[in-house]
Amino acid sequence: MIHNMELYQVFYITAHAGSLSKAAEELFITQPAVTHSIKQLEAKLCCQLFIRTSKGVTLTTEGQALFTYIEQAYHFILNGERKMAEMQQLSAGEIKIGAGDSLCRHYLLPHLRSFHEAYPNIKIQVTNRTTPETVSLLKEGKIDMGIVNLPLSDHQINVQESMEIQDCFITGEAYKHLLDKPLSLQQLLEYPLILLEKGSNSRAYIDQFVMGQGFALQPEIELGSVDLLIEFARSGFGIACVVRSFVEQELANGTLYEIPLLSPPPPRQVGIATLKSTPLSAASKKLYEQLLGDPNEPKQNKQNRPITK
Repeated sequence: MIHNMELYQVFYITAHAGSLSKAAEELFITQPAVTHSIKQLEAKLCCQLFIRTSKGVTLTTEGQALFTYIEQAYHFILNGERKMAEMQQLSAGEIKIGAGDSLCRHYLLPHLRSFHEAYPNIKIQVTNRTTPETVSLLKEGKIDMGIVNLPLSDHQINVQESMEIQDCFITGEAYKHLLDKPLSLQQLLEYPLILLEKGSNSRAYIDQFVMGQGFALQPEIELGSVDLLIEFARSGFGIACVVRSFVEQELANGTLYEIPLLSPPPPRQVGIATLKSTPLSAASKKLYEQLLGDPNEPKQNKQNRPITK
């Protein structure tokens, strides 16, 4: 195996130029250096590659056979360099993202819309998973970044805060009478609750909040998506816990109502998770920067305080 790839470069340029002196000029080295490199390569391959003529050099049969392969490799390298340039200029590339359904719809989608408009040739793949599942995909190298519900602690993961969210309890017409005055948590727990299934960071956060107040959650209904929570609450099955910014439109048009609480859950954060050991591609880095800023301004960055986990 030839470890010094420069020997092949000298061979290719010399064969292409048909002259030792022209090859030396193109390579910015001396003609004796060209001759020495070719002799080294011939010694390692145990064959003669060039024949000297009055007009320069020509390839031997062995040299012509080698040139066929080296020329292909040379063009592969050029194509690789060209692809790298395209990816750095964001005219090609791919981004793989993991996010839950709600975070994808209400947080990620506006960013992806403007990013796609700015960089239409970047392929985007989104995998819908809970935060724990997204972290697993990230550590397996199956996604470049994950949109996750915080808090999150993992020594292999970097987490950057991106957006603050507020959990709230909503209902439809069936429990509209509870809007008259704020309820204590104990009073709220007397009514049928509709919650996400266990296994997500959002459910774990509410469980911990209620346990911290000295109570235990016993939901009437557990569902797999926020959209179902909203529909079940609207249909009168009970009171659902959702993120307020995810139901702003429904609250504004009066199809859902927020139950006022004396002590609401503290706000929490949405974060962007990346793997510490793996640098982001140019395309992923650009989207990452956008996710920390305005979704309508893909080229503007906003600095946030990083969380060390």
